[in-house]
Amino acid sequence: MGQYERLLLVADQTLHQSAAMLRAIALAKASGAALDVRAFVSPVPITHLWEEKIDDVDAQRYQRRYRRWVADELEQLSNQGLDGTVDVVFSSHPLLDILKTVHVLKPDLLIKDVRLEPALKRVFITPLDCHLLRECPIPVHLVNQIRYALPHRVVAAVDPFDPDTQISGLNDVIIRSANALAVQCDVPLHLLCAYDLSAAFNGDAPMINGGWNEDLANELRQTLHQAFVALADRHGVPPERRHFVMGHPVQVINEFVEQYLADVVVMGTVHRVGIERVIGSTTERALYSVPGSILAVRKEPVR
Repeated sequence: MGQYERLLLVADQTLHQSAAMLRAIALAKASGAALDVRAFVSPVPITHLWEEKIDDVDAQRYQRRYRRWVADELEQLSNQGLDGTVDVVFSSHPLLDILKTVHVLKPDLLIKDVRLEPALKRVFITPLDCHLLRECPIPVHLVNQIRYALPHRVVAAVDPFDPDTQISGLNDVIIRSANALAVQCDVPLHLLCAYDLSAAFNGDAPMINGGWNEDLANELRQTLHQAFVALADRHGVPPERRHFVMGHPVQVINEFVEQYLADVVVMGTVHRVGIERVIGSTTERALYSVPGSILAVRKEPVR
């Protein structure tokens, strides 16, 4: 039995073979999991807005295209020796229908291509990918680009200093999820922690270089490093695969992925409200700047 029993692929709206499709097939083959493929597309378009009329010929042509795609994808799954289903969901609210599909199928993992959105547009409209990071109850694997269909190197990005992640146990969830993926792919797991001391000094980072602030910075760094080592020890991550790096988290993750050719970065998502929700989490910001792919996991608060 593999780490995964059922995978859900949200197919690219163009219906073309994509990076997420290649990743989903590779993971399904490696784990023996069933693969459910769903395309969430717009309903049959209305041809005359003033009459709210749908042309029957156009509607049949529109639906025939998707029926052909379903047949082709089922044949592809069969040729790959995979068990699964393929369907098209005509939806005006894809987020709601994706969440409903997750509830019905209960997959272990949702896989989807990253849909790159302009930064200005993201200010006014929250992209579907960000909604999924915030609201999907299962791990979400958002695939940006891939070097290999099956990952060759997996990184768990943790923050052992954030009170939210400590209280919820999110770091442990991140590492367990990353390890499960690494074991499934038979690849090494790396543990990465990016720390930024400037926040502890209310943004007055230059003062760290002088007087007692330098001693305080060293003491704080040592405390943070001890917490990181304890977390790594608890999960049995060997010293040569532990990375404790100073810098802004998104920048550090970006540079790490490029240096170590990491295929998947496993990160956590937490429920945020107010201005933090507007700005977005580190995971959401990494989604559009880090090469490769992200696997986002969550730890729901105890009710």
